This record gives sequence, structure tokens and C-alpha cells, in this order.
Amino acid sequence: MFLALRAEAEDALAAALTDLDLPTDDLGIEEPPEDVDAVLASSAAFRLAGEVGAPPPKVAADVADAIDTEGLTYVSEVTTQGPYVNFLPSEAYFAETLEAATDDDYGRLPDRETSVVVEHTSANPTGPVHVGRARNPIIGDAVARVLDYAGYDVDRHYYVNDAGRQIAVFTWAYETFDESDLPEPERDSPEYEMVRYYRKGNTFLEEADADKVEEAEAEVQAILQGLEDGDEATYDRVAEVVDTVLGGMQATLERLPAVFDEFVKETRFMRDGSTDDLVDRLKELDCAVYEEDAWQLDLPDFEKNLVFLRSDDTSLYTTRDLAHHEWKFDNYDRAVTVLGEDHKLQADQLDAALDLLGNDTDQLRQVFYSWVNLPEGGMSTREGTGIDLDDLLDEAIDRARAEVESRLDDRSRGDLTEDDIERIAHQVGIGAVRYDIVSKQPTKGITFEWDRALDFEAQSAPYVQYIHARCCGILDEADDGEIPSAPDIAHLSEPEERDLLRVIARFPAVIDEAADDLQPHTVATYTRDLAETFNAFYRECPVLSADAETRAARLALVAGTRHAVANALDAIGVEAPDSM
Repeated sequence: MFLALRAEAEDALAAALTDLDLPTDDLGIEEPPEDVDAVLASSAAFRLAGEVGAPPPKVAADVADAIDTEGLTYVSEVTTQGPYVNFLPSEAYFAETLEAATDDDYGRLPDRETSVVVEHTSANPTGPVHVGRARNPIIGDAVARVLDYAGYDVDRHYYVNDAGRQIAVFTWAYETFDESDLPEPERDSPEYEMVRYYRKGNTFLEEADADKVEEAEAEVQAILQGLEDGDEATYDRVAEVVDTVLGGMQATLERLPAVFDEFVKETRFMRDGSTDDLVDRLKELDCAVYEEDAWQLDLPDFEKNLVFLRSDDTSLYTTRDLAHHEWKFDNYDRAVTVLGEDHKLQADQLDAALDLLGNDTDQLRQVFYSWVNLPEGGMSTREGTGIDLDDLLDEAIDRARAEVESRLDDRSRGDLTEDDIERIAHQVGIGAVRYDIVSKQPTKGITFEWDRALDFEAQSAPYVQYIHARCCGILDEADDGEIPSAPDIAHLSEPEERDLLRVIARFPAVIDEAADDLQPHTVATYTRDLAETFNAFYRECPVLSADAETRAARLALVAGTRHAVANALDAIGVEAPDSM
């Protein structure tokens, strides 16, 4: 209902300004401070004061007087407070919010009939997923989920770098060394087994005799050239390595969870001729130059040229990515890419080149993120291997299990089986990691801290998850059919009840704005607001012990909260436990 009220307020304000012969280009609609009894406010009086020649409070009063609330459904009254015009909610606003929130799909917006491809993670398939890069799949999956909730038709893609030097080295090493030459794998999983060959190959190229290194480099170059030449046998050799590693990486990412509709391989755009076609078009651009034994774009807004073809006629990652993006533009209405902050220059140059090639680059948006760090001593790791995402998730589950068990008294322990405790540990542990990462603005570097992430009392995933579990517990104690299909809003007149309805009403608008801005962290912020407001309601408004009519209305409010918190958590990829 928040979106409907906002539209109604905007229309009413615009009509009033038109009647007063004032401009309507900036309505200044915003959410007021918590101590203001309004859903929305307008600061337009600040902007209009100079034009009118009157102080802002006087302009605000005139504008409020010009607004006709007779025909409005969700706005009951328009008041002023200093220079602000305030829009107060009607009973219909609260009643329809409660009715809408009792739907399981509450928060999902209507189909926009717009397709979006979200490319994220795209880590080189050379070994296990590392903690430092874990922000990409978590943010990327959350962006895709929020867009899906907002009504977009979303595909999730992983762009596979299977044509670069690293993969050529990996393929050569896999075919060269025997497993007996390698250490034991750190885990019984394909990517952990395969990465041993990659590490062995790189060590060989760094430390072996010059003659042997030269011979190895020739074999690596032959693999690269085979890919450029379209040699099917070379593609098959590389695919064996890449697909094996990807299979293991995919299993790790599914634990987050981060799932993909398609793994789009870089070599696809070499095999279908689109990279060669793109190179020909790039050479025809006015800014194309051949310098330092390579074809480059001398882009006017960049100090560094964009190299797109080497002297041996082999293409580069960026060249193939240009072809990849043109393919996206042909198949989707919009494209979103989630990238580490170290790729910003490359992304800006790619955008400029796409524009020069005649593409509508308004279709493309990027989300940049900074790295995830762990405090020193924050968790154990194996000597010399760094910290893999699997290690982090395992420890998260272990810590969550210990926390859950420490909070169980004899009564609640009897209600839970060992399977229940294990399920909750997974939901809370992985949810804590994911929530802690997605709840921060992507461009800000973060240090993951266990005590904060797993704090049941602070603003963390367990804190929000517990609200869902509490709602489920209350509803489980009620009789079937006790929640009315059309609850009477008159029985929800307490301030804490109305505050909770106001927060629930905002959820669809939070999804709408998060999708527009590609900022899923705002949904996480909303879940904390919802949890705090529900706790205030729970303290002051008994549900099951209330009289019959009040009990029914409050049960409907609890059901609405359950749907809002479950779907808000789902929109950022965090599970909502039924019990904790």
C-alpha cells in the first residue's frame, strides 16, 4: 500500500501545485522522521519559497490547503509541520496493508515484462572459491533475487574464462604431471583435486631450468593458438579441465546458495566467429591504432589504451567480453554485471568501446564491490592455502550449532531432534555469513567478525531469523482457521500495532527501490527495522491471551509479519527458520 499511497500523494500534490500555478518538476516527496505521524512528507516548500516570495512554512500551509483529500483512498489528512507538507494514512491504508500481507507472496511486484541478465561471480576456474571473492556471488545472487521480486524476468549467468593464459597453463599442467607428484588434496572435491596441477604447473614455470620452461611455454602457447584457430581437439582438452573445476566450484556456491541459469563460456564467442567480426569492426573505428605490436583503442577519456588484438592475431579477454556483451544486448532488455573494484577501469573502457560500436549502453549497469577480510586469528586455515569459502561456511555452521545448543533449555531441547538442530545450524550459520556481507554497502570494505554475525541479540541474521521463528511459534499455537481472511482493522488501534503495520506496508516499496538502485543492502536494513518494530509489538500487545476479536486481528498481524520477514530474507538469500 505504500506504493499506492505514494502515487496518490504525488498526484494530489502535483494537482495542488498546478492550481497554485507553481512548477511540479520536483515534488520533494520523502519519508518523514520517526516522530512525525505521517507516511510521507514533501519538502517542496523549501524549493518554492524563493519563487513565491514567502517563507517555507507559509508556502507549505498554502500547498496543504490546496490539496483536496475528499477523493483520496489512502491519505486521510494533509497537515504541515514547519516547511513540510505531511500525508497521513487512512484506515483503508492499514486495512489493505494487513489484507495484502496475509498473502504468501507479499512483497512481489507485478510482472514488468522486462528481461534482465545478471552476471556475477565469474571467478577463473582455477581452484576453490576464496573468501576474499565471496562478496561477488553473495551480492550478485541478492541483486538477482531483488530484481526477481521486483517483477523482472531474471537470468543468472556465470561468465567462464576458459580461453586465457591461466587456463592454458592449467591444461598443460594437467596433461603433464602425474598425480603421484602432487600433495594430498585439501578436500575430497574436484576443484581441490585439480588445483594441485595448477599450482604444480606455476611452480614449475617459476623454478625449472630455462630450457624446460621454454619448452613448456611453447606448449602453453600452442594451446592458446589452438583456441584462436578453432581447433576442436584443443577445445575438448581445455573443457575437460574447466568443466571439472567448475563442477566443484558450483557445489560450493550452491551452499550460499548462489545458483546459475547458464555458464557462458568465453570460447563460445571465439567459436561462433563473433570475436573475429568484432575485431574487424574495432579496427575500423577512428580511435583504432596499431602501436607497440598490438591493435589498441586510443580512447579519449582514458590515460591507458584498450588493447584488443596482439601482434600474433590472438584476441584478449576484453575483446571476447565485448562480443559477450553485444550478445547480452541482443538477448536481454537489460544487463547487470557484478565486479570487484579492481575491474572498474576495465569496465569503463568496455562501456566506452561498446558505445563506439553503436550499442545502447544504457542497457548496461555495473555493481562494484570491495573485498571481504577476516580478522587475524579469526579462524583456522591450512598452511599456505589461504582461506577458502568452504572453510568459512564449515566454521559458520559449527559456531552456529554451538550457539543454538547453548541457548536450548531442557524444554525446548525436547522439542527438537538432532536433525532439527543441524538444520537450524545450517540456516543460521550460512545465513549469518550471507546477511553480514549483503547488509553492507558493496563499495565499502568489510571485515567479517564472528561475534557480530552470530549475535542473536544484535542486528544480525539470527536476530531477524528469530522473529520469523517466533511468528511461526505463535501461529502454531493458534487454532486452524483462527486467522480471519478480512481482519477488522478497528481492533488494531494500539501505537505498536499501527507502527508494525506501517513498516509492513513499506516492504514492496523497499523491493522497488532496491531493484532500481541495485542495492540489496537496503532490504537487509528493512529486515532489522521490521524485527525491532515486531519486538516492540510483542512486548506490549499480547496475542494469544487477548479477547477473541483482538486475538484474531493480532494473529493476522503476526501472519503478515511472518510473510514480510520471510520474503525480505528470501530476497537477499537468507533462510527463515520455522524454529530456533
